[in-house]
Order: sequence, then C-alpha cells, then structure tokens
Amino acid sequence: MESTHPMHAALPLRHFLLALAVVGVWGSNFVVIKLALGQLPPLLFAALRFTLVLLPGMFFLPRPTVPWRNVALYGLLIGVGQFGLLYVAMNGHISPGIASLVVQVQVFFTIGLSMRLTGERVRFFQWVALLLATAGIAVIVQHTDGSTTIAGLTMVVLAALAWAGGNIAAKQGQPANMLAYVVWSSAFAIPPLFALSLWLEGWGAVVAGVRDADLGAWAAIAWQAWANSLFGYAMWGWLLARHPAATITPMALLVPVFGMGTSALYLGETLPAWKLTAATLVLAGLALNLLWPRLRLRLARGNAT
Repeated sequence: MESTHPMHAALPLRHFLLALAVVGVWGSNFVVIKLALGQLPPLLFAALRFTLVLLPGMFFLPRPTVPWRNVALYGLLIGVGQFGLLYVAMNGHISPGIASLVVQVQVFFTIGLSMRLTGERVRFFQWVALLLATAGIAVIVQHTDGSTTIAGLTMVVLAALAWAGGNIAAKQGQPANMLAYVVWSSAFAIPPLFALSLWLEGWGAVVAGVRDADLGAWAAIAWQAWANSLFGYAMWGWLLARHPAATITPMALLVPVFGMGTSALYLGETLPAWKLTAATLVLAGLALNLLWPRLRLRLARGNAT
C-alpha cells in the first residue's frame, strides 16, 4: 500500500527554507533569552514563557491521548529541568553562544537513556562521537572565565540531561499531536516554576519583574512561547511527517551555529580560537553520530552495485 505522505530524500526548496527558519529561531533564541534576563528573574521568565505556551493554546488543541503521568513528566523535565536550569545558567553564568553549543549534548544523553532502557549496546562510531564532543566540552572547561563558569556549564549539562529525559518521555508516550502534547504539558511546568521563583527569587523580585518589564521583555516571552515552542515544534513535526528523519534531523546541527553567530552579532560575544575549536569538536561529534549510519548505508549500497 502506498503512503499518503511519500518520503523524499531531497528536500524541496520551500521545505528546506522552513527547516532553516526553525533552526534559525531555535539558535537565535539564546540571544532573546539573554536580553530578557536583563529585566526578568530567570525562573519567573520561565514560568511566564510556559504560561503563554499553555494559554490560549489549550482552548484550541485537544488534550493529548497520553497518560497524564507521562504528560506531567514531560512538562516537568522540559519546563523545570531544561529551561529552568538553562535560564538560571544564562543569568550571568554562561554566555549564550556557549550555552547553545553545550546544550546539544542532549543528543548523547538521549542515546544513552534509550540504550539503557532497551539494552542496546553502544556502537564504536558512537563512542568516537562522544569522545569528540567530550573533548569540546573539556576545551570549554579549560577556558572558563567571567562569561562562562563551571557552575553555568554544569547547569547547562544538567539541562541537556533533562531535555534528553523529556525526549524519552515523549517517545514512550507517542503523542499523536506533538503540538498539543507540548501545550498541555506546560500546565505541569507552570506551578513549580512559579513556586521556585517565589521561593528563590522572592515576592519582591516577582512583582518588580512583572511591573517593570517593558515591551521588549514581553516580546521576548512571546517569542519564547510562540516562535520557539509552538512554531518550532509544529513545523519540525510537520517536516518529520513528510521526510525521513535522516534528512531532517541533521539540520539541527545548525542550531549552535546560529546561536554562536547571533550572539557574536547582537551581543558582541567574542569568538576566539578556543571557542571555535570547542564548537568544531562538539559539532563533529554530533555530525558523526547523526550522519555516519546514513553514510555507511550509502557506502554499502554502492559496494553492492
């Protein structure tokens, strides 16, 4: 039986530009976060972001046909674990460009958690990929300074681990509508984020943040909620439904490229040789992990013919 959504290895130009727009939004998002943190406490910022993801989306999207405990787990891991930690880290502990690079180690955490659950063994190329990425992180550790600290680096790595846990939760839940899943899971991120904000940042900071935030700060919150979460997830899912994952997922390698590029362009973040070396090592590891199985398959087909 022929599929209603034929899979094409080559992306049409419009689909390629759409994928580029998504990774551009995801990459430049780190600059938006940094600008908003100039006015808002990080945990309050995260709470407001997920409030705008939930509202008004929950009134237009059906509740996901997934057990509530799975939806809650995803919301806690992504909302509190990933973005809560990321925002706190970026509030003076790590530069946006480096954060956009380091958080991509979620790929390796996702693979590790998946293998732990399935019992699959790590392959040789995956060890090499992990070694390259780890070497890149080691370069960053050796060059921690006022803009990037060990504490910030640790929080971003933990955020990447939480992101990986969210990936596994979504994989186990298998939501039919990923956008609805993202929207409704936000309901479980909002209460703990507000509670943590009140506890750690204080009622005075929360009131002042909401009262003093200007139009730019609210635009940043809206960008986080609607462009990063809703547009990004919806369009990425739409593309994955129409093309092989091996064609779409490598585009995510451009996220830290956009992240470091926009951070240098708009925030004046410097790109010394050590940052470029670290980026090369981490991206090489990610690329090897994503692209090697596909390349090996092509080589095998070429030898067979």
